[in-house]
Amino acid sequence: MELLQLKYFQVVAHTEHLSQAAQQLNIAQPSLSLTIKRLENELGVSLFERNGRHIQLNAAGKAFLQHVNRILLELENAKLAVQTIQKEEFNTVKITLSNPRFLTNLISDFITAYPTIHLQQGIALKREIVMSLRKGEIDLGIAGPPIQDAEIESHLLMDEDIVLALPAHHPLIAREKVALHEIASEPFLTLANNEEYSDYVTKLCEGAGFTPKIRFEVDTQLLKEVIKLNQAVALLPISACRMGNLHYVQIADAAYTYPIGLSWHKNKMPTPAIEMLRNFIIDYYERNKVFYKL
Repeated sequence: MELLQLKYFQVVAHTEHLSQAAQQLNIAQPSLSLTIKRLENELGVSLFERNGRHIQLNAAGKAFLQHVNRILLELENAKLAVQTIQKEEFNTVKITLSNPRFLTNLISDFITAYPTIHLQQGIALKREIVMSLRKGEIDLGIAGPPIQDAEIESHLLMDEDIVLALPAHHPLIAREKVALHEIASEPFLTLANNEEYSDYVTKLCEGAGFTPKIRFEVDTQLLKEVIKLNQAVALLPISACRMGNLHYVQIADAAYTYPIGLSWHKNKMPTPAIEMLRNFIIDYYERNKVFYKL
């Protein structure tokens, strides 16, 4: 029994007229009649009472039609379900960040502008982002410094200024600039699960002649609380300080910066949704670059 036979039968059953059914199906009437006859032969029962050109469903035909209607309706439901999934996948963008602050403020603007695009956002170490991009498991990644890999394309979003975050009542808070060696004995706070940035901070301090005494390793959510408790100082991107309303001063030694990059696989064809998010992120950082600079 073929799906086409069931579809033809359904049309004939509802019209109870071979010529009209053939016109609706855009096929020749003899071909339609032959299809119905083959279906009856396969079932071993007549489905219609025939009186010249007129046909009418018999009891067996009515019973069979109920099942055919359910079968074809379920097939339409299946088709709709598959198309819906395909559409959602086509409109879904998977992006992973090494720090959630990279999309703070930006993401609400994007969702407002493109409400039909589905976002799947993850947090991972930079090396994990590289691996996921290589394997095609994600569409975009943001990490600092920008990823350098033969298979991955990276765009520099921002070379962000680094400042010294201090508790509100710290003795150095009134200063315009502070040299790193002046905080050599202070307990330090660093970002948890961010090896690249922790190594970067350590190198800055070692360049000033000391190794930082790391007392706290916390995520960006707890960072604000710990600093305000007057328990530690931190070398942080200026955007993190501004987002957390932290007190900060400029570093006197040099204009230290930390680069952030947006990355994607060179050979993975982007969907329109991926391109929209990629372009939106690049444009957002360009329009808001003053937020990331002193």
